[in-house]
Amino acid sequence: MKFDVNEHAHRRLNILTGEWVLVSPHRMKRPWQGKVEALPANNRPQYDPKCYLCPGNTRADGSVNPNYTAPYSFVNDFSALLTDTPSGSINDDDLIVASSESGICKVICFSPRHDLTLPQMEVEEIGKLVELWQKEFTELSSQPNIRYIQIFENKGEIMGCSNPHPHGQIWASSDIPLEIHKETIRQQEYFAKNGKSLLGAYLKKELSLKDRLVYQNEHFVVLVPFWAVWPYETMIVSKRHVQYVTEFNEEEKISLSDALKVLTSKYDNLFKVSFPYSAGMHQAPVNDGDHKAWHWHMHFYPPLLRSATVKKFMVGYEMLANPQRDITPERVAAQLRELSNVHFSINA
Repeated sequence: MKFDVNEHAHRRLNILTGEWVLVSPHRMKRPWQGKVEALPANNRPQYDPKCYLCPGNTRADGSVNPNYTAPYSFVNDFSALLTDTPSGSINDDDLIVASSESGICKVICFSPRHDLTLPQMEVEEIGKLVELWQKEFTELSSQPNIRYIQIFENKGEIMGCSNPHPHGQIWASSDIPLEIHKETIRQQEYFAKNGKSLLGAYLKKELSLKDRLVYQNEHFVVLVPFWAVWPYETMIVSKRHVQYVTEFNEEEKISLSDALKVLTSKYDNLFKVSFPYSAGMHQAPVNDGDHKAWHWHMHFYPPLLRSATVKKFMVGYEMLANPQRDITPERVAAQLRELSNVHFSINA
């Protein structure tokens, strides 16, 4: 019997972190078609007078939002990181160890509309959001105490989103987070050995194989990573080797906006629901020396497994030993590819 990754249990290496995922395709003997359980129509109004994020409304700390007409940012009223945290650390025999962490957290309202998620926005509107991400990144990276800037979105109640008004966040920290530290090491090692970008080489391979491609335009590729853990996990990778979102030119900004709209539309079309996920950009640390090995990319981690209401949980073996999945990334990519790029109407 010859080993076949489409039939037999195996491990796959995450080249960005050095970690492994167990894949068990034999547990799904027939192609999964996806169970559609359309939820009730989304009846959110364009403006909610009780929403902390809508234009002109008063937030929890008493601040009043301006009557903004484009993507809008402000310092989070309940920031996890604070600029005035005193520096300090403890170390008790290398057993009880802690150090202070400072920074700043910001909220990014995608639109003044209370009812518009990314796939429902026009590409031009998403382009304004990309420009705000660039502006915020530039301003935050100018602060010498900041070493990493995480831009992300938690979409949906099951992902812990506390306000239905479409928004994301930016956390700028004085240290480099764990996942970024792992990806930095792997990319630097590959660059030192091969003289080129790890993700650039990986992207070239994926474009050649085509098995895990979901969508591509002139400047970006949407794919299901070979090592994906979550059932419908995807990644957006820039075709050009750049370190930061601020390096994208006008054409690339529109292409990124297009990729974001297409991917999130496909997600919504999958189970005919506003698809929940956690998504975020990974880019090089700042104020931390040379990081030319880094290649910008964006991860999407959705929890849904079989329908609008069936969620994937990391339990048992996955919590105690190793991440595991049944449906292969290749099958997921094929399923997402076949979905329309045009968003269905949740409000219908």
